[in-house]
Amino acid sequence: MSSSILTSNATLVNIGTHSLALYAHGPEPSSSKDPVVLFVSGVASSSLNWAAVVRLLPPSLRSYTYDRSGYRNSGPSPLEPTAENIALELSLLIKKAPILNPLIIVGHSWAGVLINEFIALTGNGPHIAGLVLVDANYETMPEVLNVNDPILGVIAEGVHPYTGRGIDTEHKLTQEEWDAFNSDQFSEKCMLIGEKEDGEHYLPSFETLRKKELRKRQPLVGDKPVYVIGGMRSRDWSGLYKAGVEKGNGTEEQRSHVRELIRTADEKSEGLMKEFLKLSTKSMLVFARESGHFVQLTQPDVVVDGVKWVLDNFQTSP
Repeated sequence: MSSSILTSNATLVNIGTHSLALYAHGPEPSSSKDPVVLFVSGVASSSLNWAAVVRLLPPSLRSYTYDRSGYRNSGPSPLEPTAENIALELSLLIKKAPILNPLIIVGHSWAGVLINEFIALTGNGPHIAGLVLVDANYETMPEVLNVNDPILGVIAEGVHPYTGRGIDTEHKLTQEEWDAFNSDQFSEKCMLIGEKEDGEHYLPSFETLRKKELRKRQPLVGDKPVYVIGGMRSRDWSGLYKAGVEKGNGTEEQRSHVRELIRTADEKSEGLMKEFLKLSTKSMLVFARESGHFVQLTQPDVVVDGVKWVLDNFQTSP
């Protein structure tokens, strides 16, 4: 099944300059005060990476996935895909859809930056119920943990990213979901916009966010529940390292460099995850220890637990 077919749960929402594809899952909420879930994908990724999480959510819960500009069923944007512009377009999507219920925003990877830009733009209003951050990128990450280390790239040259990380055998998608996800990820459309995001705007987005000095305004979302999930970067990099070495990639010096990256990755990542706890006076940190970076694919139940925790704590908020 092609991933670019507009499904029955999809709506093309005109945000003024072009349309974004929004996908609704689950029944309409019974009250305007009931939280709904909104999923925000990481760099170079469409809505399809959330399929297993959406499927495992409580059946009574309303959730939404969407494709950013240029992905799958969404049109191209006249704006560059900077984190600020993506946050702006997300705010327009929510307004134009409209999604009126308070949002539990679930974000993976680069969405850590995107969500902070969204909060900087829209404020900590009643539109936010809480956050679930899935191995998300903290604003100081490039200074602490270089996930695009060029020497790691040398070692992993020629290794399929999902095979090396073990995702192709450990994911919890159905075969149909996996086929659609794979087909989309390696489509020309996805790769073009993904290269633009990752190549031109990924690293600069961290500096742009840091300059806003949101850290001086903590807790940024007050007492709204924030659930932080850390993945184990060492799992991904160990898999890529092993597969790359088997191919004969890298000098011994380069291999030693990557072994040191692997040795220190999880400790550095944990420090960054702890910074996210400052977003709220009501926060929790857990680790998906059987996953690498893509927790939503390999341990979707952990993400679902995060959504449930936010719901429980939102309901008990005064």
